[in-house]
Amino acid sequence: QVQLVESGGGLVQAGGSLRLSCAASGRTFSSYAMGWFRQAPGKEREFVAAINWSGGSTYYADSVKGRFFISRDNAKNTVYLQMNSLKAEDTAVYYCAAKTSYLRASATGYGYWGQGTQVTVSS
Repeated sequence: QVQLVESGGGLVQAGGSLRLSCAASGRTFSSYAMGWFRQAPGKEREFVAAINWSGGSTYYADSVKGRFFISRDNAKNTVYLQMNSLKAEDTAVYYCAAKTSYLRASATGYGYWGQGTQVTVSS
């Protein structure tokens, strides 16, 4: 079992940056692959970015590639999402997710979810 708590959301102007954090509880954080997803009002939840257990493999949705960067610190049981050049269409609730996996980063198979943090980008 792992519990996930996101933080770092807020209101930012278009073109600005935010860094989201996701703190994980549990003894075996390094055995989990991690992902970030988002859900905008009236839309389905969508994949944003993923990172494998070691940080050596990352994967991004086309819509954020080159603007968002996922990283992790296994010593701090934390995964981050650095979001740059934010656009109004990035407005959503952002969720952290985890799955037990030693494979390369991927967008599917996540079984543990945080409660989400709101990101609002004003145009």
